[in-house]
Amino acid sequence: MISLHKATVGTCLQLLPSLARLLDKAEEHCRTLGLPDIAITESRLADDMWPFAKQVTSAVQHSAGAVAAVPTGLAGPDTDPAPGDFTTLRAIVDDGIAFLQSVDAKALDAIGDNMLRFDFRTRHMDFTVADFLLSFSMPSFQFHMTMAYALLRHRGLAIGKADFLGRLSFQR
Repeated sequence: MISLHKATVGTCLQLLPSLARLLDKAEEHCRTLGLPDIAITESRLADDMWPFAKQVTSAVQHSAGAVAAVPTGLAGPDTDPAPGDFTTLRAIVDDGIAFLQSVDAKALDAIGDNMLRFDFRTRHMDFTVADFLLSFSMPSFQFHMTMAYALLRHRGLAIGKADFLGRLSFQR
């Protein structure tokens, strides 16, 4: 049986370090081409989608932010604007990783059946903690991770699937 902690925190800790490395590659790409950070941090695949920087902060919000919220029983979206520089984005990702590394597996697993309300403006969605993490936060995390990766590919970075997947869990 897989634990809630392993399914959520474990997955996030596999992928968020990849996001940190992708930020390094994006910054190197900008420096090599003499571009400002916003050439990538503000890039979008479509006019009505969030830019790269917001994809990054949303990936952290749906991983570390979601796990941090569940003990309170209340969660909501991050409505703050995303920073336009790689240094601040990297710090946000690094802080998310550090927080997730500190999460007590037994404590998270123990609250899986607790109730949680997600509030967004006038809309309220009630979940169990497990349902919130597994049916809302994790798919959203994967979505924003994928969008960040796709935006970098679209901007011409030489990255591939291995840059996205991170460290796999092999049986040795």
